[in-house]
Amino acid sequence: MTHKPLLLLLAMTLGGCSLISEYKRPEAPVPSTFPEGAAYAARSSGNTAQIDWQSFFKDPAVHTVVDLALVNNRDLRKAALNVDAYRAQYRIQGAALLPEVGIDGRAGRSRTPGDLSSSGHQATTGDNGLQVGLTSYELDVWGRVRSQDRSALETYLASEDTQRSVQLGLVANVAVAYFTWRTDQQLLEVTQSTLQNYRHNLELVQAGSEAGTASDLDVRQARTLVDSARGQVYAFTRQVAQDENALRLLIGTNIPASLRASDLDDAVLSEIPAGLPAALLQQRPDIRAAEHQLIAANANIGAARAAFFPSITLTGGVGTASSRLSGLFDSGSESWSFVPQIHLPIFNGGRLKASLDYAKIQREIEVSHYESVIQTAFREVADGLAALGTWDEQIASQRDLVRTSEEYNQMAQQRYDEGVDSYLALLDAQRQLLSARQQLLTDRLAQITSQVQLYKALGGGWSAPQTSRDVAQQ
Repeated sequence: MTHKPLLLLLAMTLGGCSLISEYKRPEAPVPSTFPEGAAYAARSSGNTAQIDWQSFFKDPAVHTVVDLALVNNRDLRKAALNVDAYRAQYRIQGAALLPEVGIDGRAGRSRTPGDLSSSGHQATTGDNGLQVGLTSYELDVWGRVRSQDRSALETYLASEDTQRSVQLGLVANVAVAYFTWRTDQQLLEVTQSTLQNYRHNLELVQAGSEAGTASDLDVRQARTLVDSARGQVYAFTRQVAQDENALRLLIGTNIPASLRASDLDDAVLSEIPAGLPAALLQQRPDIRAAEHQLIAANANIGAARAAFFPSITLTGGVGTASSRLSGLFDSGSESWSFVPQIHLPIFNGGRLKASLDYAKIQREIEVSHYESVIQTAFREVADGLAALGTWDEQIASQRDLVRTSEEYNQMAQQRYDEGVDSYLALLDAQRQLLSARQQLLTDRLAQITSQVQLYKALGGGWSAPQTSRDVAQQ
């Protein structure tokens, strides 16, 4: 027992050794700035890093459906449970750094026949004991256990960022689903209103045909507009129902009946400034998760290297023993044991070398994955910035087209009423007006969707996750 402090000191001294390679973040395989050109807005000094989704989405209806999704969506719930599972695994692995102390008690009786006894007489003996001790505690001399603990920690942190990525994607998907639902509702309303006008014009043309002021050709042309619009009404009715089903699936519950309808012409989103630095990509949770997985793979190399070196295991205990249960605590019944073991691998058929090679390959795989995630993120943001720099002008052009189409329709109607032009000119004007109105709604939805996707591509502005040190202190 006098050597116990010396052994503990030796264990603490050797425990500082680690075979984990120094981690260096790979260089990002993308430019330091996003593209510039005709498709991109002029640079500004804006920063979206601190904008949360509640501030980004100005529409109260979006807040309502997103809040419901964050509570009820099953995919997000599964991601949260995965975080809990990886946290438990990290705690399990971390427990290996500490000695396991237990209390073992035993009580036994045995009978020895006379022909086997040295005295020639049968004998009944007892064996009782109570001991407190260590259970196969491995001295982490080469850092194998600490490498595994670091790997488990980084895997847990990666699961946290994966959950944030799922949450960010859910917020964006719910918002896009809601705006799509509202757009199709407005498309249905516009088409239904136009169908009523077409039917009214058809009645007037039919009356004119009976009075001899309109031809049968005019009647057929007017009816083609009615039939076409009727088909579109059914198509948009179906689409609205399917949009509602999709939104209900995302939020995980029924859509509130009191949900206020949004006007997509309003400013439903906060403005995203142009000229953002590529460094903002580092706040994306999927990139952070990929880096945590890379660090975990790097730690696994340390564990694989440590397996080549001797492992030292301590087993020992102190307690009391007696042949009689009543004598366990009598004077002189003290007992102790100390069993250090060392294992030195000599031949294992190349298993340890193959394990180290595998760990190194896995690290290279994670490096490629990390770089691929960054490249994908860069492309998504660049596409979003290109959309940000062009959609305003495209929407303005489409609004002008709607106004021009309305004027064209009015003039064509007047010239047909005055008998100057045939119904064919009015037919063309009415078709163009409906198409222009529908295209304006579709373009506005595409603009909103691109801005939501850009917000998602920028990482959503969530606060930075906990560091390894923060978690280790909990």
